[in-house]
Amino acid sequence: MPRILSIDYGQKRTGIAVTDEMQIIASGLTTISSATAIPFLKDYFSKEKVEAVLIGEPKQMNGQPSESASIIKGFVTHFTNHFPDMKVIRMDERFTSKMAFQTMIDSGLNKKQRQNKGLIDEISATIMLQDYLSQKKF
Repeated sequence: MPRILSIDYGQKRTGIAVTDEMQIIASGLTTISSATAIPFLKDYFSKEKVEAVLIGEPKQMNGQPSESASIIKGFVTHFTNHFPDMKVIRMDERFTSKMAFQTMIDSGLNKKQRQNKGLIDEISATIMLQDYLSQKKF
């Protein structure tokens, strides 16, 4: 069974998570420079079967698009130009960064380790993907 990949795209960094082959568990894969996202994904897709890509959709508390929505929309367009056959699923990413930070605290990471913004992005992508998997089961 192919994997599902999750992308927490940002202006500088992009967190990436992926499912296992059975699509049961989401795990953080890496954090990369956003400028290298397409080449990284081309390489990854050449090595692994991926059925769909989940891309975060940033929203404000009232459900309206956040300030970064236009940046991510541009990435989605760029992504679909490079990977026209890949299924893209948009997912509300509200609270994922806060949940990621809390996960770091709960995991016992010290203050210096919690300042690693790349790790927050990777955990955010993992949380978003695990939420998607949980919804998919129902």
